[in-house]
Amino acid sequence: MKLLILGGTGFVGRAIAEAALRRDWPVTVFHRGRHASPPGAEVRHGDRTADLSALGDGEWDVVVDTWSAAPWVVRDAARALTDRVGRYLYVSTRSVYADPVAPGADENAPVVDGSPDAEGTEYAQDKCGAELAVEATFADRALFARAGLILGPYENVGRLPWWLTRLARGGDVLAPGPPELPLQYIDVRDLAAWALDAASRGLGGAYDLVSPSGHATMGSLLDACARVTGSAAKLRWLAPEEVLAAGIAPWTELPSWLPPGEDHDMMHRSDATKALDSGLRCRPVTETVADTWRWLRAVGDAPLRPDRPRPGLSPEVEAKALADK
Repeated sequence: MKLLILGGTGFVGRAIAEAALRRDWPVTVFHRGRHASPPGAEVRHGDRTADLSALGDGEWDVVVDTWSAAPWVVRDAARALTDRVGRYLYVSTRSVYADPVAPGADENAPVVDGSPDAEGTEYAQDKCGAELAVEATFADRALFARAGLILGPYENVGRLPWWLTRLARGGDVLAPGPPELPLQYIDVRDLAAWALDAASRGLGGAYDLVSPSGHATMGSLLDACARVTGSAAKLRWLAPEEVLAAGIAPWTELPSWLPPGEDHDMMHRSDATKALDSGLRCRPVTETVADTWRWLRAVGDAPLRPDRPRPGLSPEVEAKALADK
């Protein structure tokens, strides 16, 4: 299949590009030229917010889009490609679901309000607006991969890289509990494999792209980080109420962690049956952690998106929280 990726040099887009190239699919990447293109891909340069002329010719079976800002950018791309692309795969997010999201919710849960013409508001509304933009043009040829937490090599948000770097540094490590707290995420390579398979099979509609809830736990994630880094670090488990009493922000200062409650249920307790039944396969957390560490050591320092805050807990705050325990 001929694949067009709008982007293709960062995290999710690059993983999809590399997976398609391994299948010997012809891959075209369209990006601004700020980062290296995947070897073997046809390259077209342009800024999609200003000029799509580089995409003025060509036909593709599938276009992949990971855009996460103003929906009108997706709207314009969809309109420009509608007669020359068979299927539009938009990598969306489970954040499109409206609060509160009950434990066990699936793709039928209500979504937030969004507009395909919006200039950019908040992340969830922008992603929802982009879905509407694609659906308006491609109808049943639209495929939405509503991903949850995404981990793995090339991660440019810095969540798993931060934990790996922190465990590698050693010493007493603040571990937010409880250890058996279930995590729900998707390895970027499993997302890529599912996306290509689903597109080639002609699937459409929305799919929640996450592992089964409890595929990993906070304990198994941090234990894996300690093992692959060869660290002598000591995990010091704090109860959720102790973490919060120390003024530590879940998710941002302690990446991927949310205390038990409504936010945790939304992020880590969804029903992934539809995606699993459609062929999603999720590798063990040990493999995700080991491969991310191998990549991180090769690049030296994980590249971070400029539009996202740097995650992680400062040594000073960590030391004080542990001393106060």
